Amino acid sequence: MISIIIPILNESKTIETLLYHLIDTASLKNISEIIVVDGGSTDGSQDIIKNLGLNITVLSSEKGRAKQMNTGAHVARGPIFYFLHADSFPPINYDQLIINEVKKGNSAGCFRLKFDCNHWWLRLMSWFTQFSWRACRGGDQSQFITKALFEDIGGFDEAYTIYEDNLLINELYKRQEFVVINKKIKTSARRYELHGIWKLQYHFCAIYVKHWFGATADDLHRYYKKYIA
Repeated sequence: MISIIIPILNESKTIETLLYHLIDTASLKNISEIIVVDGGSTDGSQDIIKNLGLNITVLSSEKGRAKQMNTGAHVARGPIFYFLHADSFPPINYDQLIINEVKKGNSAGCFRLKFDCNHWWLRLMSWFTQFSWRACRGGDQSQFITKALFEDIGGFDEAYTIYEDNLLINELYKRQEFVVINKKIKTSARRYELHGIWKLQYHFCAIYVKHWFGATADDLHRYYKKYIA
């Protein structure tokens, strides 16, 4: 069974739609639980979830996706963890697709990506996510991983307030424990629309290169706060 873990911060506009999507597009016998970990929302996100009347676990945590996802993983009961951003919608039967891969011996992986925007550059980036190249990975593609492997790695590195998904993915690639499921998860292009596609793409590439050349967690966070947040 799968434990779905969703970190949120002020996601009142999307969280209800996402939760219904997760329930409507999966077989509930495969879902151990859905855990939403809030990092300090001030827009009523928690109230929205609680008022749905669904069997959703809502936890509070310090702000930071790494801390939030580790908090969810700490209480999760399923043998498979599925980490999902609040603005990303996995494909129909995502649960069985993940379980099928684990049964094949694939302990971790993600889906291909599709943005909810038709800009040619975003379509091109989405097309590249079908390949297994490390450079084509990112947190918006979601992340499934067995509980055993996650605990063996040590979870997400809480020193990082950004880039935490990439660090876990790096470790999985080192271990040759990664597969790309040939179905598309649909994610929001809202950050690209807010900052501009070329500007945001430049800053994401800069963060990637800075880490490559040894930038610390604090260095990356300062850059992110200055140009993106």
